[in-house]
Amino acid sequence: MLTLTRSIALAVSVAFAGSLAHAQDDRADWPNDLTIGTASQGGTYFIYGNGMASFISESLGINASGEVTGGPVQNVTLVQTGDHQIGLVTMGPALEAWNGESELAPGVEHKDIRALFPMYQTPFQVVVLANSGIESVSDLEGKRVGVGPAGGTPGTYWPRFMETLGVNANVSFAGASDAGGQLKDGLIDAFAFAAGVPISAFAQLAAENDVKMFGFSEEELAQILEAHPEMAAFTIPSGTYQGHDYDQPTVGLWNFAIAHKDMPESLAYEITKLVLENNDRMMQIHATSAETLTENWDKNSFMPYHPGAVRYLEEQGITVPDNLKD
Repeated sequence: MLTLTRSIALAVSVAFAGSLAHAQDDRADWPNDLTIGTASQGGTYFIYGNGMASFISESLGINASGEVTGGPVQNVTLVQTGDHQIGLVTMGPALEAWNGESELAPGVEHKDIRALFPMYQTPFQVVVLANSGIESVSDLEGKRVGVGPAGGTPGTYWPRFMETLGVNANVSFAGASDAGGQLKDGLIDAFAFAAGVPISAFAQLAAENDVKMFGFSEEELAQILEAHPEMAAFTIPSGTYQGHDYDQPTVGLWNFAIAHKDMPESLAYEITKLVLENNDRMMQIHATSAETLTENWDKNSFMPYHPGAVRYLEEQGITVPDNLKD
Protein backbone atom coordinates (compact mmCIF):
# COMPACT_ATOMS: atom_id res chain seq x y z
CA MET A 1 0.00 0.00 0.00
CA LEU A 2 2.83 2.37 0.90
CA THR A 3 4.53 1.63 -2.42
CA LEU A 4 1.27 2.30 -4.28
CA THR A 5 0.75 5.59 -2.44
CA ARG A 6 4.29 6.68 -3.21
CA SER A 7 3.80 5.73 -6.87
CA ILE A 8 0.64 7.82 -7.09
CA ALA A 9 2.32 10.76 -5.38
CA LEU A 10 5.28 10.49 -7.73
CA ALA A 11 2.99 10.37 -10.77
CA VAL A 12 1.08 13.45 -9.60
CA SER A 13 4.37 15.25 -8.92
CA VAL A 14 5.70 14.44 -12.38
CA ALA A 15 2.43 15.51 -14.03
CA PHE A 16 2.40 18.79 -12.11
CA ALA A 17 6.02 19.47 -12.96
CA GLY A 18 5.32 18.75 -16.62
CA SER A 19 2.30 21.04 -16.59
CA LEU A 20 4.31 23.81 -14.94
CA ALA A 21 7.12 23.41 -17.44
CA HIS A 22 4.61 23.55 -20.30
CA ALA A 23 3.08 26.74 -18.89
CA GLN A 24 6.55 28.26 -18.58
CA ASP A 25 7.36 27.20 -22.15
CA ASP A 26 4.15 28.86 -23.35
CA ARG A 27 5.30 32.15 -21.83
CA ALA A 28 8.95 31.86 -22.85
CA ASP A 29 8.46 34.11 -25.89
CA TRP A 30 6.17 36.64 -24.19
CA PRO A 31 7.48 40.24 -24.17
CA ASN A 32 8.31 41.87 -20.84
CA ASP A 33 6.19 44.90 -21.73
CA LEU A 34 3.03 45.38 -23.75
CA THR A 35 1.74 48.72 -25.08
CA ILE A 36 -1.91 49.34 -26.00
CA GLY A 37 -2.65 52.23 -28.36
CA THR A 38 -5.70 54.15 -27.11
CA ALA A 39 -6.65 57.74 -28.08
CA SER A 40 -6.93 61.18 -26.47
CA GLN A 41 -7.65 61.71 -22.78
CA GLY A 42 -11.36 62.19 -22.08
CA GLY A 43 -12.40 59.64 -24.68
CA THR A 44 -13.64 56.09 -24.22
CA TYR A 45 -10.57 54.46 -25.78
CA PHE A 46 -8.34 56.09 -23.18
CA ILE A 47 -10.42 54.71 -20.29
CA TYR A 48 -11.07 51.30 -21.86
CA GLY A 49 -7.47 50.77 -22.98
CA ASN A 50 -5.83 51.80 -19.72
CA GLY A 51 -8.30 49.77 -17.69
CA MET A 52 -7.67 46.73 -19.85
CA ALA A 53 -3.91 47.25 -19.50
CA SER A 54 -4.22 47.19 -15.71
CA PHE A 55 -6.35 44.03 -15.89
CA ILE A 56 -3.78 42.29 -18.11
CA SER A 57 -0.90 43.31 -15.83
CA GLU A 58 -2.71 42.10 -12.74
CA SER A 59 -3.93 38.81 -14.22
CA LEU A 60 -1.19 37.72 -16.62
CA GLY A 61 1.88 39.11 -14.88
CA ILE A 62 3.01 41.19 -17.84
CA ASN A 63 3.73 44.92 -17.68
CA ALA A 64 0.95 46.33 -19.88
CA SER A 65 0.23 50.03 -20.31
CA GLY A 66 -2.03 52.27 -22.39
CA GLU A 67 -0.56 55.03 -24.52
CA VAL A 68 -2.25 58.25 -25.69
CA THR A 69 -2.45 58.33 -29.51
CA GLY A 70 -4.38 60.05 -32.25
CA GLY A 71 -6.87 57.17 -32.29
CA PRO A 72 -7.71 54.27 -34.62
CA VAL A 73 -6.02 55.52 -37.80
CA GLN A 74 -2.72 55.83 -35.95
CA ASN A 75 -3.28 52.71 -33.84
CA VAL A 76 -3.63 50.47 -36.91
CA THR A 77 -0.29 51.66 -38.26
CA LEU A 78 1.45 51.41 -34.89
CA VAL A 79 0.40 47.74 -34.68
CA GLN A 80 1.33 47.10 -38.33
CA THR A 81 4.84 48.45 -37.73
CA GLY A 82 5.19 46.55 -34.43
CA ASP A 83 5.61 49.72 -32.35
CA HIS A 84 2.51 48.73 -30.33
CA GLN A 85 1.49 45.18 -29.48
CA ILE A 86 -2.24 45.97 -29.25
CA GLY A 87 -4.34 48.72 -30.79
CA LEU A 88 -7.95 49.77 -30.31
CA VAL A 89 -9.54 50.45 -33.69
CA THR A 90 -12.81 51.13 -35.43
CA MET A 91 -13.40 48.86 -38.38
CA GLY A 92 -13.78 51.64 -40.98
CA PRO A 93 -10.21 52.97 -40.59
CA ALA A 94 -8.96 49.39 -40.12
CA LEU A 95 -10.47 48.32 -43.46
CA GLU A 96 -8.98 51.34 -45.22
CA ALA A 97 -5.54 50.54 -43.76
CA TRP A 98 -5.91 46.86 -44.68
CA ASN A 99 -6.49 47.92 -48.30
CA GLY A 100 -3.61 50.41 -48.34
CA GLU A 101 -5.88 53.45 -48.15
CA SER A 102 -4.90 54.81 -44.73
CA GLU A 103 -4.61 58.58 -44.58
CA LEU A 104 -1.56 58.13 -42.34
CA ALA A 105 0.25 55.58 -44.52
CA PRO A 106 -1.25 55.75 -48.01
CA GLY A 107 -0.30 52.89 -50.30
CA VAL A 108 0.82 50.62 -47.44
CA GLU A 109 -1.38 47.54 -47.11
CA HIS A 110 -1.64 46.72 -43.40
CA LYS A 111 -1.71 42.95 -43.80
CA ASP A 112 0.08 42.14 -40.52
CA ILE A 113 -2.80 43.14 -38.25
CA ARG A 114 -4.97 40.48 -36.60
CA ALA A 115 -8.25 40.71 -34.70
CA LEU A 116 -8.37 39.70 -31.03
CA PHE A 117 -11.91 40.47 -29.82
CA PRO A 118 -14.92 42.75 -30.37
CA MET A 119 -15.19 45.79 -28.10
CA TYR A 120 -18.32 47.89 -28.71
CA GLN A 121 -20.00 50.19 -31.21
CA THR A 122 -18.91 53.81 -31.62
CA PRO A 123 -21.76 56.22 -32.35
CA PHE A 124 -21.22 59.73 -33.75
CA GLN A 125 -22.62 62.58 -31.68
CA VAL A 126 -22.55 66.40 -31.43
CA VAL A 127 -22.74 68.56 -28.30
CA VAL A 128 -23.37 72.33 -28.29
CA LEU A 129 -24.25 74.89 -25.65
CA ALA A 130 -28.03 75.06 -25.32
CA ASN A 131 -28.16 78.79 -26.15
CA SER A 132 -26.18 78.36 -29.41
CA GLY A 133 -29.25 77.95 -31.61
CA ILE A 134 -27.61 74.90 -33.22
CA GLU A 135 -29.98 71.94 -33.41
CA SER A 136 -28.70 69.74 -36.25
CA VAL A 137 -25.61 68.86 -38.25
CA SER A 138 -26.93 71.05 -41.07
CA ASP A 139 -26.88 73.99 -38.65
CA LEU A 140 -23.08 73.64 -38.42
CA GLU A 141 -22.73 75.54 -41.69
CA GLY A 142 -20.13 78.27 -41.16
CA LYS A 143 -19.60 77.28 -37.51
CA ARG A 144 -16.39 76.43 -35.66
CA VAL A 145 -16.50 72.68 -35.03
CA GLY A 146 -14.03 70.59 -33.02
CA VAL A 147 -13.88 67.00 -34.29
CA GLY A 148 -11.40 65.31 -31.96
CA PRO A 149 -7.76 64.57 -32.75
CA ALA A 150 -6.50 64.34 -36.33
CA GLY A 151 -6.29 60.70 -37.37
CA GLY A 152 -8.94 59.55 -34.91
CA THR A 153 -12.30 58.12 -35.94
CA PRO A 154 -14.25 61.38 -35.46
CA GLY A 155 -11.44 63.46 -36.96
CA THR A 156 -11.54 61.21 -40.02
CA TYR A 157 -15.27 60.82 -40.50
CA TRP A 158 -16.90 64.07 -39.38
CA PRO A 159 -15.30 66.09 -42.22
CA ARG A 160 -16.49 63.37 -44.64
CA PHE A 161 -20.01 63.45 -43.19
CA MET A 162 -20.21 67.23 -43.50
CA GLU A 163 -18.97 67.03 -47.09
CA THR A 164 -21.67 64.43 -47.82
CA LEU A 165 -24.33 66.76 -46.36
CA GLY A 166 -22.93 69.84 -48.08
CA VAL A 167 -22.08 71.49 -44.77
CA ASN A 168 -19.11 73.88 -44.90
CA ALA A 169 -17.80 74.27 -41.34
CA ASN A 170 -14.53 75.56 -39.91
CA VAL A 171 -13.10 72.28 -38.57
CA SER A 172 -10.42 72.07 -35.88
CA PHE A 173 -8.67 69.11 -34.25
CA ALA A 174 -8.04 68.53 -30.53
CA GLY A 175 -8.32 65.80 -27.91
CA ALA A 176 -11.67 65.21 -26.23
CA SER A 177 -10.82 66.99 -22.97
CA ASP A 178 -9.37 70.00 -24.80
CA ALA A 179 -12.33 70.25 -27.17
CA GLY A 180 -14.76 70.14 -24.24
CA GLY A 181 -12.91 73.04 -22.63
CA GLN A 182 -12.93 74.97 -25.91
CA LEU A 183 -16.70 74.58 -26.17
CA LYS A 184 -17.23 75.86 -22.62
CA ASP A 185 -14.92 78.82 -23.29
CA GLY A 186 -16.65 79.76 -26.53
CA LEU A 187 -13.63 78.99 -28.70
CA ILE A 188 -15.68 76.55 -30.81
CA ASP A 189 -19.41 76.43 -31.50
CA ALA A 190 -19.81 72.65 -31.50
CA PHE A 191 -17.93 69.51 -30.51
CA ALA A 192 -18.58 66.62 -32.92
CA PHE A 193 -17.10 63.37 -31.66
CA ALA A 194 -17.37 59.58 -31.74
CA ALA A 195 -16.71 57.16 -28.90
CA GLY A 196 -18.45 54.51 -26.86
CA VAL A 197 -21.25 56.07 -24.85
CA PRO A 198 -21.40 57.58 -22.40
CA ILE A 199 -18.48 59.69 -23.63
CA SER A 200 -16.83 60.97 -20.45
CA ALA A 201 -16.11 64.43 -21.94
CA PHE A 202 -19.78 64.77 -22.97
CA ALA A 203 -21.00 63.55 -19.57
CA GLN A 204 -18.84 66.17 -17.86
CA LEU A 205 -20.17 68.91 -20.14
CA ALA A 206 -23.75 67.82 -19.43
CA ALA A 207 -23.12 67.84 -15.66
CA GLU A 208 -21.52 71.30 -15.62
CA ASN A 209 -23.34 73.19 -18.40
CA ASP A 210 -26.69 73.57 -20.14
CA VAL A 211 -25.99 71.69 -23.36
CA LYS A 212 -27.84 70.05 -26.24
CA MET A 213 -26.74 66.81 -27.92
CA PHE A 214 -27.84 65.33 -31.23
CA GLY A 215 -26.94 62.89 -33.98
CA PHE A 216 -28.54 63.08 -37.42
CA SER A 217 -32.00 64.06 -38.61
CA GLU A 218 -33.98 61.47 -40.58
CA GLU A 219 -33.03 63.11 -43.88
CA GLU A 220 -29.37 63.45 -42.91
CA LEU A 221 -29.24 59.85 -41.70
CA ALA A 222 -30.48 58.51 -45.04
CA GLN A 223 -27.78 60.44 -46.91
CA ILE A 224 -25.00 59.29 -44.56
CA LEU A 225 -25.98 55.60 -44.73
CA GLU A 226 -26.13 55.70 -48.53
CA ALA A 227 -22.76 57.42 -48.91
CA HIS A 228 -20.94 55.49 -46.16
CA PRO A 229 -21.94 51.81 -46.29
CA GLU A 230 -19.44 50.91 -43.53
CA MET A 231 -21.75 52.70 -41.10
CA ALA A 232 -24.79 51.22 -39.35
CA ALA A 233 -27.81 53.00 -37.90
CA PHE A 234 -27.52 53.48 -34.14
CA THR A 235 -29.69 55.09 -31.47
CA ILE A 236 -28.18 56.67 -28.35
CA PRO A 237 -30.96 55.95 -25.83
CA SER A 238 -32.74 58.53 -23.73
CA GLY A 239 -31.13 59.02 -20.32
CA THR A 240 -27.60 58.17 -21.44
CA TYR A 241 -26.60 61.68 -20.34
CA GLN A 242 -27.87 63.81 -17.49
CA GLY A 243 -30.79 65.97 -18.58
CA HIS A 244 -31.15 64.35 -22.00
CA ASP A 245 -34.46 62.50 -21.98
CA TYR A 246 -34.68 61.87 -25.73
CA ASP A 247 -33.29 59.30 -28.14
CA GLN A 248 -30.58 60.45 -30.54
CA PRO A 249 -30.62 58.71 -33.95
CA THR A 250 -27.15 58.50 -35.49
CA VAL A 251 -24.68 56.07 -37.08
CA GLY A 252 -21.96 53.91 -35.56
CA LEU A 253 -18.92 51.74 -36.26
CA TRP A 254 -17.78 48.57 -34.48
CA ASN A 255 -14.53 48.65 -32.50
CA PHE A 256 -12.08 45.76 -32.16
CA ALA A 257 -8.86 45.14 -30.29
CA ILE A 258 -6.15 44.09 -32.73
CA ALA A 259 -2.62 42.71 -32.45
CA HIS A 260 0.35 42.14 -34.73
CA LYS A 261 0.42 38.70 -36.35
CA ASP A 262 3.73 37.96 -34.58
CA MET A 263 2.26 38.22 -31.08
CA PRO A 264 2.88 34.85 -29.38
CA GLU A 265 -0.12 32.58 -29.89
CA SER A 266 -0.41 31.78 -26.19
CA LEU A 267 -0.40 35.47 -25.23
CA ALA A 268 -3.12 36.34 -27.75
CA TYR A 269 -5.16 33.41 -26.43
CA GLU A 270 -4.79 34.43 -22.78
CA ILE A 271 -5.68 38.09 -23.47
CA THR A 272 -8.73 37.16 -25.53
CA LYS A 273 -9.89 34.68 -22.91
CA LEU A 274 -9.27 37.12 -20.04
CA VAL A 275 -11.35 39.90 -21.60
CA LEU A 276 -14.22 37.79 -22.95
CA GLU A 277 -14.64 35.65 -19.83
CA ASN A 278 -14.66 38.52 -17.34
CA ASN A 279 -17.36 40.88 -18.57
CA ASP A 280 -18.24 42.03 -15.04
CA ARG A 281 -14.68 43.29 -14.59
CA MET A 282 -14.68 44.90 -18.04
CA MET A 283 -17.97 46.63 -17.20
CA GLN A 284 -16.25 48.17 -14.18
CA ILE A 285 -13.74 49.69 -16.58
CA HIS A 286 -16.37 51.18 -18.92
CA ALA A 287 -20.09 50.65 -19.55
CA THR A 288 -19.47 50.10 -23.28
CA SER A 289 -18.06 46.69 -22.34
CA ALA A 290 -21.66 45.48 -22.28
CA GLU A 291 -20.95 44.68 -25.94
CA THR A 292 -17.51 43.13 -25.34
CA LEU A 293 -18.98 39.67 -25.81
CA THR A 294 -17.90 36.52 -27.62
CA GLU A 295 -21.16 36.51 -29.59
CA ASN A 296 -20.12 39.71 -31.37
CA TRP A 297 -17.08 38.04 -32.97
CA ASP A 298 -18.90 38.09 -36.33
CA LYS A 299 -18.91 41.90 -36.50
CA ASN A 300 -15.48 41.52 -38.13
CA SER A 301 -15.86 40.51 -41.76
CA PHE A 302 -12.41 41.06 -43.32
CA MET A 303 -9.51 40.89 -40.83
CA PRO A 304 -8.11 37.45 -39.96
CA TYR A 305 -8.30 36.59 -36.29
CA HIS A 306 -5.02 35.95 -34.51
CA PRO A 307 -4.47 32.17 -34.14
CA GLY A 308 -4.67 32.60 -30.36
CA ALA A 309 -8.08 34.24 -30.69
CA VAL A 310 -9.19 31.54 -33.13
CA ARG A 311 -8.25 28.88 -30.57
CA TYR A 312 -10.36 30.58 -27.93
CA LEU A 313 -13.36 31.09 -30.24
CA GLU A 314 -13.27 27.48 -31.39
CA GLU A 315 -13.17 26.32 -27.77
CA GLN A 316 -16.48 28.15 -27.40
CA GLY A 317 -17.97 26.12 -30.24
CA ILE A 318 -17.63 28.87 -32.87
CA THR A 319 -16.69 27.94 -36.43
CA VAL A 320 -14.41 30.68 -37.65
CA PRO A 321 -14.56 30.82 -41.48
CA ASP A 322 -11.37 30.15 -43.41
CA ASN A 323 -11.18 33.72 -44.73
CA LEU A 324 -10.87 34.94 -41.13
CA LYS A 325 -7.98 32.64 -40.30
CA ASP A 326 -4.27 32.90 -41.20
